Amino acid sequence: MKNKIGIMFLIIMLVSVGCQDNLLDVDNMNAYSDETYFKTQEQYNEAVMATYAVFSHEGMMAREWYFIFDLLANDAEKAPPLVGTELQLAEYSFTPTNPDIVALWASLYRMVFRANLALFVMEDWEPTPSEVALKEQYIAEARLLRGFAYFNLVTNWGRVPLKMNYESSRQNSAPREEVSTVWKVVEEDLLAAIPNLPVEYSADQLGRGTKGAAIAFLGKTYLFQKKYDEAIVEFDKLTKAPFNYSLDADFDRLFGEDNINTPEAIFAVNHTYTTPNTQYYMFGGQEGSNGRTFHTGRAQEYGFNDWQNVVASNALVEAYAYPDPQTDAPYMDPRAGLTYYGTAANGGDIQYCDHCPDGPIDYPQDFFGNSYRKYEPYEFQQYTSAPRSGINTHVVRYADVLLMLAEAYIEQGADVPKGMSLINEVRNRPSVMAVNYPTGLSQSEARDALRLERRIELAGEQSRWFDLNRWGIAKEVLNTEHPEGPGQQPFLDKHVLLPIPLQERNTNPELAADVDNDWN
Repeated sequence: MKNKIGIMFLIIMLVSVGCQDNLLDVDNMNAYSDETYFKTQEQYNEAVMATYAVFSHEGMMAREWYFIFDLLANDAEKAPPLVGTELQLAEYSFTPTNPDIVALWASLYRMVFRANLALFVMEDWEPTPSEVALKEQYIAEARLLRGFAYFNLVTNWGRVPLKMNYESSRQNSAPREEVSTVWKVVEEDLLAAIPNLPVEYSADQLGRGTKGAAIAFLGKTYLFQKKYDEAIVEFDKLTKAPFNYSLDADFDRLFGEDNINTPEAIFAVNHTYTTPNTQYYMFGGQEGSNGRTFHTGRAQEYGFNDWQNVVASNALVEAYAYPDPQTDAPYMDPRAGLTYYGTAANGGDIQYCDHCPDGPIDYPQDFFGNSYRKYEPYEFQQYTSAPRSGINTHVVRYADVLLMLAEAYIEQGADVPKGMSLINEVRNRPSVMAVNYPTGLSQSEARDALRLERRIELAGEQSRWFDLNRWGIAKEVLNTEHPEGPGQQPFLDKHVLLPIPLQERNTNPELAADVDNDWN
């Protein structure tokens, strides 16, 4: 039986009413405040769980996250049903009022707020001897999540306000801080979290942030700042004891219902589905009567036999055909058929329902185009029926770490062959076994190989937007892949950073005075 931390989020309303013989004896829950409610270990845990719960909120992994970053980076292209908010992302016509971008900003700051609340209330926690380690762990988890939030704020908006305690989180007005200052906060939070997080949890706690997750985020933080030596030190820790991460032999397992148990998961948002009356919670009301669940809508939103709002982009599909690394002959990467449904010519999987009761069905590519296979259940069922996927969203997995470690070696320049060996390690996954690269490539050749490898391995995992911006090539690449024309605006310099939401500017005068050209 799958054990998922998503089930734990059902307590995030912070209400605990026991059965009473006389219903008039129940306490008035509205009388509780941040100063009176949190008194026990269970309640401090609720504060931390409420911070994790933001992963299910609007702008995050239940729905908008995959649309925002897949469409902006052209990992996914619009299909005819795509309209409105998400269509603006695909066409680069979005503005500071785009609801998805507004929701992303709001949810990341909500995560900061809840982390600050958890840290604030735990200041008064006088733990028993058996609770000392738990208090340290909960504090570390709150700082990990706050670090995650600020990582995504600084990478997507650059200079942002810092709310570093509960009191400041309750104030609207705050100035923007320099990018270097925000990065320092991310580093400090992650460094503080690492010592007191466990290497692993019991089965019923899977999904909480681990020591490995904090180290991975710290290495990523260094990499994004081009601190390659520091990044190497952190990423390398994850390749040896006490950590037991490894590449999953089965690439498909990474994107199926059992991926909570993959040895490759370093940090994932764990999804779970409860009852039909909550299946549309991803459109709002996450913590009301419609929100007592934690699934994602991606399988149905991307699914060709369901809503199919997007398809795998032409540029992504074309990336899987490249010169053989050993002979320069035409070569098709084996991961093509594990990533999208398509044709024999473009390497896609040409059948679905391989494990359905009635057997395989030919994929009608002429009708549907190239559709995502990752994160879809179509090898086991013909339709998703409703937006209720329990397939976990990978945030960082071991292959990603190996490729970031490879990138750090390549960009550092001192040990390019080591970087190439790490790329080949990812390519040697038993279910993939792609032709290996020579390890003696030049730094420029190795950089090209690394960038292609990240595109192929991490397609549809919301990594490419961050990669293209980190490498400084987003405008060049995306305008080549998405030429300006009817229904397609160009990618401009301003698009490297997302627009500061208008509603934030309306409530934060210090920030509003520091925004140029109605954008950032």
